[in-house]
Amino acid sequence: MSLMSWTLHGTGRAVSPGASVAPEERLTWPRTIGIGMQHVVAMFGATFIVPVITGFPPATTLFFSAVGTATFLLITRNRLPSYLGSSFAFLAPIAAAKASGGPAVALGGVLVAGVLLALIGLLVMRVGVHWIEVVMPPVVTGAIVALIGLNLAPVAWSSFQAAPITAIITLLTIIGVTVFFRGILGRLAILVGVIVGYLVAVLRSEVDFTAVKGAAWIGFPEFMTPQFDMAVLGLFVPVVFVLIAENVGHVKSVAAMTNRDLDPMIGRALLADGLATTLAGAGGGSGTTTYAENIGVMAATRVYSTAAYWVAAATALVLSMSPKFGALVASIPGGVLGGATTVLYGMIGILGARIWVQNKVNFSDPVNLTTAAVALIIGVANYTWVAGDVRFEGIALGTAAAIGIYHLMRAVATWRGTHDEPASPASVPGGEELEQV
Repeated sequence: MSLMSWTLHGTGRAVSPGASVAPEERLTWPRTIGIGMQHVVAMFGATFIVPVITGFPPATTLFFSAVGTATFLLITRNRLPSYLGSSFAFLAPIAAAKASGGPAVALGGVLVAGVLLALIGLLVMRVGVHWIEVVMPPVVTGAIVALIGLNLAPVAWSSFQAAPITAIITLLTIIGVTVFFRGILGRLAILVGVIVGYLVAVLRSEVDFTAVKGAAWIGFPEFMTPQFDMAVLGLFVPVVFVLIAENVGHVKSVAAMTNRDLDPMIGRALLADGLATTLAGAGGGSGTTTYAENIGVMAATRVYSTAAYWVAAATALVLSMSPKFGALVASIPGGVLGGATTVLYGMIGILGARIWVQNKVNFSDPVNLTTAAVALIIGVANYTWVAGDVRFEGIALGTAAAIGIYHLMRAVATWRGTHDEPASPASVPGGEELEQV
């Protein structure tokens, strides 16, 4: 079977009870197209909220999301269904880099993070994934994810204050949709909340439609050339650790749903996401990651066909070719973002704690307790260290502290025999849930 061909599942018209459509299978093309478009809807809210927050062109982000998804499918040989959307892990470093050197410098950081991830993917393809499990045990991974979300709290408050009434309505809508609805609608609570908040903002005359009116219906996205500044590149290194956790978690989630051993694909997944993020950084898009929203669609439909993801990539590419559509998304005002990011950033922080709970991290062990405690305070307070022209802030320092303190204390405790050595984790925890917000 060639790379771009799929076997028809049964009659192609339905999925039998207890059965599922494998990655190398597909339903009839009309049904496959419908499911592919459903994947676009699932990723839409999270993928677009990142460029709206960072100020990058939304259409450009969507373009590189489509290109990145196609790249991922090619490199993983159509064996690993996944959509690559915007990663929330880049929000804090992009904001800091833009404040220091502008959007081009922030793109340089995204590109460097992509290159580092791609190199790690090549290393995993050669030597295996176990070393990641050793370097990043659950207590470290959870701390890194948590401090990224909590570090962004002041940003959410700043946006919230722009229009408190709109922000509160947006926030309450997200909360309401989450508890009132099940299935795909419940998973799209952020998107629904943003839409409702946007309509409220329109009624309150808080939306500026000038750019929307002047934008063309059809045209190429706005591309940008990155610049490199050593002073801010350190901000983006911690993101690589989060992307590793997200990708490994995604692979293991798909493996569990399809009853397949996909560990040999982890290296390819890391390489693919690294290349996709590199391309995004090179042209003006947001860094990418695998998406848990699309895991939810697969769980609901039991269709794991990679053909649906090619449809999703093609659909996203077509949408990215409408500057007016991108301008409409970019017109989302601060009050709406304030309500949405209050939930988003908080969920990122709590998902770090969820990693600890799911992996039964023992906080009666002083090594684990100290690792998490110090890292979180450094991240939340945004500790800063300037070394020459290089500036390290809370996320970078908190990540370094989490990794350094854990391994130093564990080595000394083992040498002295003061604490029991914890069992090795079976896998890097499901960091891909970072995008399930």
